[in-house]
Amino acid sequence: MKHRDAEATRERILSAAREEFAVLGLGGARIDKIAETADANKQMIYHYFGSKELLFTAALEAEYAQFRAAEAALELDRLEPVEALKALVTFTWRYYLEFPGFVPMVNSANLHKARHLVGSKVIRETSGPFIARMAKLLARGAAAGVFRSGIDPVQLQITIAGLGYHYLTNRFTGAIVYERDLMSPKALRDRLAFNLDTVLRLVCTPKTLARMEHLECTA
Repeated sequence: MKHRDAEATRERILSAAREEFAVLGLGGARIDKIAETADANKQMIYHYFGSKELLFTAALEAEYAQFRAAEAALELDRLEPVEALKALVTFTWRYYLEFPGFVPMVNSANLHKARHLVGSKVIRETSGPFIARMAKLLARGAAAGVFRSGIDPVQLQITIAGLGYHYLTNRFTGAIVYERDLMSPKALRDRLAFNLDTVLRLVCTPKTLARMEHLECTA
């Protein structure tokens, strides 16, 4: 019972920290507020995590681990390469929208030059498999003749992430610059469609693209 209570307290603290850091970043977040939200006290936070900096690292690790676990649950190997790529692009976009704390946390980490993730075992364990999944997907698609060969899986992953990341982090300035509500339901649907089209045109062979366009025309 005592062990379960300790784990529950730790999880409450971590959950509260993720919320606080997502809104205010490392610099603006307050341990007092995290303790209050978690129904804990500052001493318990320092007992479980050691410091505010280490709590931030734990919060970042939890964000990345959750994202990669959800990505792995797509089971891309069970889909045909083109459908798997569509699923991955769609998942990434929707994850950013459904878990709005993820992007601000990553922003905060980059503001501090990712020093809180240097040496993180969790990041190493979650990053390797997702890069390998992308490499495997590209290899399957190339072998099937539907993807171009020689595409760098890391570059493609950065592109997929960036297509949604930039849109959302710049949605407020973008709304002014482009005179458009970037967060309306229609705008979000249009953006996903654009992201899918962009990635497919980047990855698929001309023959595959022509076949897809033909199917759209006859649908």
